[in-house]
Amino acid sequence: MVTFLAGGTGTPKLLEGASVRWDLDDVTVVANTGDDVELGGHLVCPDVDTVLFAGGDVLDRERWWGIADDTTETHDELVRLAEAAGLDSGPRYLDDDAQVAGRRLARWRRFSGVAEFMEIGDRDRAVHLTRTGLLDEGHTLTEVIGILADAFGLAVDLLPMSDDPIATLVHTAEGETLHFQEYWVARRGEPAVVDVEFRGADAAEPTDAVREALAEPVVIGPSNPVTSIGPMLAVPGIEAALEATSVVAVSPFVGEEVFSGPAAELMAGVGLDPSTAGVVDAYPFADAFVLDRDDPTDPDRHVERTDTRIDDADDAERVARACDRALEAAS
Repeated sequence: MVTFLAGGTGTPKLLEGASVRWDLDDVTVVANTGDDVELGGHLVCPDVDTVLFAGGDVLDRERWWGIADDTTETHDELVRLAEAAGLDSGPRYLDDDAQVAGRRLARWRRFSGVAEFMEIGDRDRAVHLTRTGLLDEGHTLTEVIGILADAFGLAVDLLPMSDDPIATLVHTAEGETLHFQEYWVARRGEPAVVDVEFRGADAAEPTDAVREALAEPVVIGPSNPVTSIGPMLAVPGIEAALEATSVVAVSPFVGEEVFSGPAAELMAGVGLDPSTAGVVDAYPFADAFVLDRDDPTDPDRHVERTDTRIDDADDAERVARACDRALEAAS
């Protein structure tokens, strides 16, 4: 049995090679939900859905977002209507009272559907509609994701990190507070970061299923330590669970060079060195690390070295084998 912590694209890419070392029936994936948004009344769970679509073999692997060959007619028409009506485009937050009204799970991250700043495909939208409808029928997020996982034929067990609302908010040097999706999707990571807040995390709880999953050996893939894994660590009980089990982490850096995404800027913004050394500091509970052969970092814990770039299934298998060796050494 093994559990992966997943956020962004790093861990989902690694999961493509998991079957070479583990029976997928024995694999659990705990996904970040801090990036979730309610857009036009529908709950969008980007990190959950990347795993869902990859496992269902429908993921757009060019973008690592959405469904391959999806149409965007509804999205395009939303944008056209806003332009024709002279409405402002870009992220349109609902007002403060609305942020804590309606579905509790969506608080602090509610956006109007006008102009729709995130491109949502038509088939992709059907997933969000189904998820939101099931939530409105009274199901928990864990139950809903289980239903969708069955619909996509996932071999692994997929869990959200919590059934409680947690919103990743980026505080900028200009004094703005942006939801992570506005920071990364709409602003392209341009504002300078001075802090990252996981609003609601202190009052959230991991589910019983997550607690059980974290009692098994854990692999943290090459995900962003701040906004992909950070929201999980902010939930009371999760870091303690990781301290009590065997944990292997794959660095998303080679020394000071990050593979992709805003990890460097976000780590610097929260006071971590934007490098593998900063990743080591971010994961004091990790028993071992998988680092690139060219990474000069020398952690005070066990290290397995390989080529950690993941561009295809062969790469994922190579890194998965290194993770397995590291887990054996850490056990």
